Amino acid sequence: METSKIPPIKEEDLQELLLTLPSEKNLDGTNSLYLYQGAWMSAYVLRAVYSFQRHFIAQDTDIIVGSMPKSGTTWLKALAFSVAKRHIYGPKESPLLTTTPHELVRFIETDLYSKDQQPNLEQLPPPRIFGCHSHYANLPESIRISKCKVVYICRNPLDQIVSFFQFAHRFKQDGTPFLSLDECCDNICRGVHSQGPFWDNVLGYWKASLERPDKVLFLKYEDLKEDIVSNLKKLAEFLEIPFTDKEEKEGVIEEISRLCSFDNLRNLEVNKNGVRPSGAPNSAFFRKGEVGDWANYLSPSMAENFMNIVKEKLAGSGLTFKTSQ
Repeated sequence: METSKIPPIKEEDLQELLLTLPSEKNLDGTNSLYLYQGAWMSAYVLRAVYSFQRHFIAQDTDIIVGSMPKSGTTWLKALAFSVAKRHIYGPKESPLLTTTPHELVRFIETDLYSKDQQPNLEQLPPPRIFGCHSHYANLPESIRISKCKVVYICRNPLDQIVSFFQFAHRFKQDGTPFLSLDECCDNICRGVHSQGPFWDNVLGYWKASLERPDKVLFLKYEDLKEDIVSNLKKLAEFLEIPFTDKEEKEGVIEEISRLCSFDNLRNLEVNKNGVRPSGAPNSAFFRKGEVGDWANYLSPSMAENFMNIVKEKLAGSGLTFKTSQ
C-alpha cells in the first residue's frame, strides 16, 4: 500500500472526528483525552497517530522502541541506540555523551508526525530507531508486515503511575489545575490516561512477543535493573547483531551498561540542562529509577485496588509484575 499518497488530515476533519469520540479530563484537569481506536490520547497526539498510521513506511532494518509513558523509555532508547550503533560509535565516543536519548531516538508521535504529517524519514541512515507509545494494534500495517524489530519495555503499573504523575508535575505551568494523585489514580483505574488503558497497551505487545518472538521482544524494567548484562545480550541477539566473543572479552557489554546506567545518564550535562520541545526539562526524565518507590506515594488501599484491576484484566495471559526490590 502506497501510504505516502494518502492526503494528510485537514484540521476541520480532525475537529469533526474529535466530536465523535468519548472524552475525559487529562492529568492537567483541563485538556481532554480522547478515546481513539481503544487508546486514550490528547488531540495533539491523535493528529500525529492518525498521520503515522497512514504515512509511515517501515524498512526491514528499522527498530521500534515501544513503551507506556514513564516505563523506562529513556533507558531503553539509550540501550537500543548503543547496541545497534556500536559498530559506528564506541561507548567512549557515543553521541549519548552530548545528546539526549530522546534526540537520538525520536518519538514517532510527538516528535516527528506532530510537526509534519508527512516527514521525510528516508534520508535517515539504517538502522533507523524510533520511539513509540502507541498500542501494538494501532501500529501502521507496514511495521507489522515488515521484518523490522519491535522492542517493548514494561514497568510494574504502580511505579509507572507514580513516575507519570511526578513527571507531569515537573513542568506544569503556574495556576494549572492538575488532578490530585487520588483523582489521577481513579482515572487510571478506569484506564483513562495517556496511551492507556495500561493493560491493553502492555497486553498487545506481550501477546505479540509470544506469537512472534522474532518480531517483538518484551522486556521488563525490573529485570533490566536486576541483570543488565544478560538483558543486553538478549537485546543484541534479538536485533540479530549478537556480541562477539571478542567484544565480550573486551568488556563492551559492561561499557554499554555503564554508559547507559541511570546515574551516568542523569549526571551528564546534556541531561541536567535544557528543555524538550514539549516543555519538559531534560532532567525530568531522570527522577529515581527505583523499583518499589510507589510505596512512598500510594496508600496500600490505592495500590491494592489498582493491582486487583490489572490482575483481572491480564488474567490468563501469564504476564506478572515485580512491585518491590
